[in-house]
Amino acid sequence: MTTALLDPLAPSEDGVWSCAGVQVRRRRNPHHRHAAQTATCTTRFCVQRYGEVLLVDHDLTPDELSDDLAVLLADELVDSGVLRGQAEFELVFTGVVRSTVVGGLASWARFYRNSVARLEEGLAAFAPIHAFAAGQVWGRQVVDLGSCFGFFPLRLTQQGFDVLATDLSAPVMRLLAEMSTEMRRPLHTLVCDAADVPLPGGCADTVTVLHLIEHLPTTSITAVLDEAVRLARRRVIVAVPYEAEPRACYGHVQRFDPAALHALATATCSAHPGLTARVHDHHGGWLILDR
Repeated sequence: MTTALLDPLAPSEDGVWSCAGVQVRRRRNPHHRHAAQTATCTTRFCVQRYGEVLLVDHDLTPDELSDDLAVLLADELVDSGVLRGQAEFELVFTGVVRSTVVGGLASWARFYRNSVARLEEGLAAFAPIHAFAAGQVWGRQVVDLGSCFGFFPLRLTQQGFDVLATDLSAPVMRLLAEMSTEMRRPLHTLVCDAADVPLPGGCADTVTVLHLIEHLPTTSITAVLDEAVRLARRRVIVAVPYEAEPRACYGHVQRFDPAALHALATATCSAHPGLTARVHDHHGGWLILDR
């Protein structure tokens, strides 16, 4: 979540959420087809544009709030061309969560509990990635770079790891800190650039970089991996999606395949003598660097 104007806990009226020209409402009455030609109706959403204002109605229930909402929005509203860019995607995502349950903390608590349950039960799209990554962690102390909502750090802390979640977004880190307390899964959070983490070298046994570098320009990828290697005493775990084209609504700007990961492994090991690298496929690509 990167939209600069976005505060996930900003006050809103019950059943409605508005920010930066986007208004999202939960529909409680039966759907009626809109007469306006500017309206687009899908299975779960109705979308209308009035100049610079985007109005989105939906019928999702509290039980349906989870991180898989991203897939639903992409399938129904992005692929059809209704949503324009990453900013609208993130605003609508937040609006659906906030308009479905009354209260900022209550809505995100429902979203977090549902998401974590689906991930840990193996039901969510990201579940195999988190399960595999957790099995690769060495040692007890973990720094997670680019944590976003922080579902993976929450998983690790439940398993007894000492975890620091980091992200560039201060509002999202505040939200994660609140949810960590709410769910009784204590962890630490830090607002920082993944390429410039204000911590001493070798401060963690393992540094995880899960689905982060596909969001970065090429020069930043090198800087983030250099920083991850600096922070890690033993292992760095990098995961990326394999996509035909970078998914712009998610903020992806890089496309990875096995050849690209092997090239990245070679470059990183050349820059850091003493490292060994493994690349393999499992629901996307993985680069594991060991000292």
